[in-house]
Amino acid sequence: MDSLKARGCCSQKQLEISGENKDRIDSYFSSCSKLDAFNWLREVSDMDIPDAVEIRFKNTRKGFYRNVNGLRLKRGDIVAVEASPGHDIGIVSLVGEIVDKQLNHVKHPVNSEELKKVYRKAKQVDIDKWKEAIRIEEQTMLQSRKLASDLGLNMKIGDVEYQGDNTKAIFYYIADERVDFRELIKVLAETFRIRIEMKQIGARQEAGKIGGIGTCGRELCCSTFVTNFVSVSTNSARVQEVALNPQKLAGQCGKLKCCLNYELAGYEDARKQFPDTTKLLKTNQGDAYHLKTDVYRGIMWYGFSGSAAQALVPVPVERVKEIQQMNSREIVPDELVEVNVVIKPDRLEYTNGAGQGSLTRFEKERRPKKKKKKHRPPRGHHNRS
Repeated sequence: MDSLKARGCCSQKQLEISGENKDRIDSYFSSCSKLDAFNWLREVSDMDIPDAVEIRFKNTRKGFYRNVNGLRLKRGDIVAVEASPGHDIGIVSLVGEIVDKQLNHVKHPVNSEELKKVYRKAKQVDIDKWKEAIRIEEQTMLQSRKLASDLGLNMKIGDVEYQGDNTKAIFYYIADERVDFRELIKVLAETFRIRIEMKQIGARQEAGKIGGIGTCGRELCCSTFVTNFVSVSTNSARVQEVALNPQKLAGQCGKLKCCLNYELAGYEDARKQFPDTTKLLKTNQGDAYHLKTDVYRGIMWYGFSGSAAQALVPVPVERVKEIQQMNSREIVPDELVEVNVVIKPDRLEYTNGAGQGSLTRFEKERRPKKKKKKHRPPRGHHNRS
């Protein structure tokens, strides 16, 4: 079942077809596949017969195909498409006008006329053969790893994907250097009696294919929405004042986290208005040097050289510029921060934007209960029987 989920089949019911591969409502509105895309133009363009469709295969592999036979396709349909050689089985992930926008978004290099063809909706015979090929993928991967190790090749086979007609298999591998796998291809072809294709991937691509949960508690970006990988350097962490801790900066792939680039442009743009951090601030209290910067609050933290206890002093950016201008004119201020300047910590406050009162308007006020006084008989009164 895990192998079927890697192809976007969230349930076994999706494979139980009737008639012309009838679309299932659960697969139409939701998907468990990696790099799943939301069709925000579904209500506008789903009624038309699509010219081009996006079809997903195993894990993060997708492709665009031409609907030459004018099939009325919907998201979740299992189709047979053109492959080299034979045909492959995939699941429709996007149809309609959104496909053209997706082609421009991913900068697809070919025209729509050069796309491969969609042959037909998959029949039950096609699906049975496809499921049989999926079933032996894990066993093939483990056996191929042993064969590569016996040949002494410095490579790791991370995944195996069989073609839908069970005539070809793609072996995804990772290697730090160039590997001569010609002998391995011969051994694999003789062992599995199938056409072999080798594809080298990086550590980030492998993490996207395997998937997982990141330190933020969400699914890995490479397996959900990242389609192209941009190089990440430690300079991204330095600009954002992130501690250079390799254990915290590295993702599950062992490389620097892709999310270090998400806010980098905002930090670089904001830092253009900040003064030079290499200059010392000369005051009568001593020379202060820069320690860290809170970019979005506009505060720079300084410490005095030679002090026994390392005390961080928050200084507004305007005050830092003022002191640097004073030092350039050989004027030394008395203090690093003016006495009348008080830096208050930012607090999140809720405002009444809709005029509906406070958030606690429906809560009843709890008043302290009054203690009941016990009735006591007056003095001198005796209980007579």
